[in-house]
Amino acid sequence: MEQDAAAAGHATDLRVRLGPLTLANPVMVASGTFGYGEEYADFVDLTRLGAVVVKGISLEPRAGNPPPRIVETPSGMINAIGLENVGIDKFLEEKLPALQSRRVPVIVNILGNTADQYVELASRLDGIAGIAALELNISCPNVKEGGMAFGADPAMAGHLVEKVRRATRLPLITKLTPNVTSIAAVAKAVEAAGTDIVSCINTVSALAVDAFSRRPKLANLVGGLSGPAIKPIALRCVYETVQSVRCPVIGIGGIASAVDAMEFLLVGARAIQVGTANFVRPTATMEILEGIERVLRFLGLSRIEDYIGTLDAECRFPFAEEACRF
Repeated sequence: MEQDAAAAGHATDLRVRLGPLTLANPVMVASGTFGYGEEYADFVDLTRLGAVVVKGISLEPRAGNPPPRIVETPSGMINAIGLENVGIDKFLEEKLPALQSRRVPVIVNILGNTADQYVELASRLDGIAGIAALELNISCPNVKEGGMAFGADPAMAGHLVEKVRRATRLPLITKLTPNVTSIAAVAKAVEAAGTDIVSCINTVSALAVDAFSRRPKLANLVGGLSGPAIKPIALRCVYETVQSVRCPVIGIGGIASAVDAMEFLLVGARAIQVGTANFVRPTATMEILEGIERVLRFLGLSRIEDYIGTLDAECRFPFAEEACRF
């Protein structure tokens, strides 16, 4: 019946449910790659996105790391921005109202040096109109305090989520780092502590140096690698996480096309976030959203829910060549 509807050209149902959070479609933007939304409004119809995940917000404004903070490599981009942001007060006064007027679900990525700072942020954002969920950033590799220090240890990650859970009724998303021995262990810990959703992955710790000056290319020395180079790592992390927890998982990492997004949905992610591709093609999210719908129609499916998590784990050769069409 559903295949008949798709073949007849009926609208494709792209709605996805992630625990307490329901989105019109699974395409979001990753925190730190889309500013506070308005920066991309000339290129993207924000109302068509599943959600906008804003740049990470701290209690006080942050200047971030000294430049140079971004370097392009043959295999991806390395950044060490250092979580530069305007702080919670300016975000609420100047940035959030513009997004509220767009009527797009807003997910606020929050960060802190201590657990108490995360708790205060969650408490202040609780109940504000237009905020659909909070994403706990416990995975940034580019800061000396907080960030990945929380996310690398299952016990610390669980303790933080437990405290934040008590401070807000908003859906909680916990963003995990790949820079750990077992991402599944951290995912289990934050799920047990009360997170509603897990998102993964953040960037992969990396280094770029100049052979002639014999110096690092980033002032911070190391940074986080993103882009297509990390997609296979991200897919593995998402698959392992999906197999380990019962809560919904959001896939992030090197997604630049509709087929990339479908691969994450296939292994069980219930939504995806687009990151580095926004810098390369500001319209990437719209292209991916439209491409997902075309792929589903090609497959004869009228609901995206009928595709999510349908990976057949038995490998068969040759592989399909349809990807080039999308």
